[in-house]
This record gives sequence, structure tokens and C-alpha cells, in this order.
Amino acid sequence: MIACSPALDENSIEVEEKQAVSESSEQPDVEAETLILAFGDSLYAGYGLAPDEGFAPELQKALNEAGQDVKVHNAGVSGDTTAAGLRRMDFVLDSLSRKPDLVLLGLGGNDLLRGLKPSETRANMEAMVKKLSDRDIPVMLTGMLAPPNLGKEFSDQFNVIYPALAKKYEASLYPFFMDGVVGRTDLILPDGIHPNAEGIDIIVERITPSVESALQG
Repeated sequence: MIACSPALDENSIEVEEKQAVSESSEQPDVEAETLILAFGDSLYAGYGLAPDEGFAPELQKALNEAGQDVKVHNAGVSGDTTAAGLRRMDFVLDSLSRKPDLVLLGLGGNDLLRGLKPSETRANMEAMVKKLSDRDIPVMLTGMLAPPNLGKEFSDQFNVIYPALAKKYEASLYPFFMDGVVGRTDLILPDGIHPNAEGIDIIVERITPSVESALQG
């Protein structure tokens, strides 16, 4: 199943949220011409990887090497559902030194893991996209895809969420965050879920052109 961490109870989620928000607020913002906020779950947070091997630092490295003066602020929290992300979004945005030039929004994997109703996932995702739209912050959705074992009806309802919201709010869309990695055991950690360092490299290589395009508006 494409998801982001073992199931957590609500108390565990709240504890991890508070820890992550605290850690995020303590991260010094390096001055750069462009600020990207990577707001997601463990796939963004770099679960099981060294601090410099996760999605955010590797994306920043790729953009810097392409000649762009970019800081990618990591606001990924392992275990976050879309509901948890919605609860912390305002705090994270208000904690930044300035308004980001782009928000990468990657949540939904843990909703799949919990078998939450696609209607709930969609409502939470839309609320977050609307918050960003109301703040005049561009957003790029990095989508997830429901695994076949959840059934065709569930998959049909879930898989349209990201394209539909991107169209409605004129947001950028990267259809599937794990593209090129899912199903490749050599690119996945032993948990069978999260990308290893080589997997992150593949993800970053594939997504960087889309991020560059989104930054150009």
C-alpha cells in the first residue's frame, strides 16, 4: 500500500505534530531569492534517511545546481493525515520568515493507510488549497494513487482528488509523487513503503522540472 507510516493513534499524531512544528520553527531560514515550503508527510520528511538525504534537501540541491537561488523549507511530518496537515498549516505558514513563493503540498498517503473516506480526504485537501489561494500563495499538488486492494470504487473516488483540485484552483500538479519508485524494491526501504536515498534521487530528478515550471508561474 502506498502510504507513509504505520498507523498511529490520535494521541501519537498530536504528539508528533507538536514535535514537528517545534522542530520546524527552530530551523533557521537561509536567505534565498526563492522560498519553497515542502508541506507533507513522511515522504517529504525524509523518514529513515540521513538529514541531507530527504526530499526537501535533495530538491534544494537540484534546484541550486540548476542555477536557482532557492531554499526548500522542510515541513514534512511523519504520520500526518490530510486532517492533521490542515490543523497545522496556518501555524507553519505564520512561522516562516516570509511568504513562500511556492508550496509543495503532498498529503493523502496516510489517509489511504487508514482507509479514510475519499470525501474526507478531498475536503481536507481542498481546505488547504483554499487557504493557500486566499493567501495568494502558489501551490503544486503532488498526488497519490490508491492501491488496487482498496477496490475500484474507492480508487475511482480517490484518484480524481488531485487533478480535480488542481483544475478548480488553477494549481500545478505532479500526478504521482512516487512515480518511478513504487514497486522497485531496490529503491524502497525495508519497510516496503518509504523511498531510500536512491529512490529520493529518482523522485527529485523527475519532479524538479515540474517545480521549476511552477516557480515560473
